[in-house]
Amino acid sequence: MKKLLTAVTALLITQAALAGVKIEHWVAPSGARVYFVESRVLPMLDVQVDFAAGSVFDPAGKSGLAAMTRGTLDLGAGSRDESAIAEQLADIGANLGGGADTDRASVALRTLSAAEQREPALAILRSVLHQPRFDAAIFEREKARTIASLKEAMTRPDSIAGKAFWGALYPTHPYGQQATPESVAGLSRDDLAAFHARYYTAANASITLVGDISRREAERIAEALTASLPKGEAAALPAAPQPAKGSLIKLAHPASQAHVYIGLPAIERGNADFFPLLVGNYTLGGGGFVSRLMKEVRDKRGYAYSVYSYFAPLRQAGPFQIGLQTKRSQAGEAIKVARDVLDGFLKDGPSEEELLAAKANLTGSFPLRLDSNKKLLENAANIGFYGLPLDYLDSYQAKVQAVTADEIKQAFARHVRPDNLITVTVAAD
Repeated sequence: MKKLLTAVTALLITQAALAGVKIEHWVAPSGARVYFVESRVLPMLDVQVDFAAGSVFDPAGKSGLAAMTRGTLDLGAGSRDESAIAEQLADIGANLGGGADTDRASVALRTLSAAEQREPALAILRSVLHQPRFDAAIFEREKARTIASLKEAMTRPDSIAGKAFWGALYPTHPYGQQATPESVAGLSRDDLAAFHARYYTAANASITLVGDISRREAERIAEALTASLPKGEAAALPAAPQPAKGSLIKLAHPASQAHVYIGLPAIERGNADFFPLLVGNYTLGGGGFVSRLMKEVRDKRGYAYSVYSYFAPLRQAGPFQIGLQTKRSQAGEAIKVARDVLDGFLKDGPSEEELLAAKANLTGSFPLRLDSNKKLLENAANIGFYGLPLDYLDSYQAKVQAVTADEIKQAFARHVRPDNLITVTVAAD
């Protein structure tokens, strides 16, 4: 019976996704932007509050501050210490999640929608947003844990490559800033409190609600969550990243496998070229075993178990990246093949057969991106935070289908310039 109910629930949500997702939007009296999807399939409510408070806003010399602020936000708030928060959430079957990335910091709540569970859960979320304690002892504990994690990461070739890659792509832009043991060690509790006061404001927030509530209830919840926040102002982005000159960065490491990253800053969220790049990249390196990179690098030559490419759009130009691991002795050959595949794709674009296959996969798998409230929340929150059109999900499949091979070639030519590609290798001979 449990399996049957699970299957029926998944079917209902999938049918709702195919029918379209109605995202309602308004601005709360506090100034926070609100996005709401009413979903009556499950007696659940998911809420996510996003702030433009990611690592791009770390002050110079204080890399790691955004992550530390978000990491300690829910470890004690208002009258509740961290144990009380955990115990009270467990008692009502709710949980808090979220985190901080390059652009934003998020706090997410999942709770039953019945008032007797929903209201206590929302009260905890409200105190976390408004009154984080940043307890001194907990701050020192989390700082020590973060420093230990960063030191451990400095021994792993994948982490070393990733940090070097972002640093090389964004040498003069905050996207390239990387937390270090030293930068985190220099942070104080006052730094966290000041960062929270500056960026965790109503004008800098977007709220997404998905679940078993009405529009009127959503309005009340959104205002209650942000009414007591400082009004503040939307965080100003730094100057757009400038293209870096192409280069090869080789870092020594005793690992038997070389880690290779190739890429450049490419595209921001909302760019009109997103769909041509998305569809084209499926053929290049995003389609798994049917992609050109996989066929040439792995299947024909056995240079790597896995090779991929993707675009990661951010509020400002996020990276295009090719990645692979290979024997350190054959890293040079693997890089050459990957570059040759990319050059060939830039020259010719996808074949008609490849284009049809890419469209079929991207449109056919799309409903799976909306088959749970959590996925609906993630998609609606992205739309809200990045200011995408409210019909983005409804028009997604049509926009994929409308892409032409010529549009793909033109978009790749604009955003993937071979002379600007940066290659980072760790543990390559």
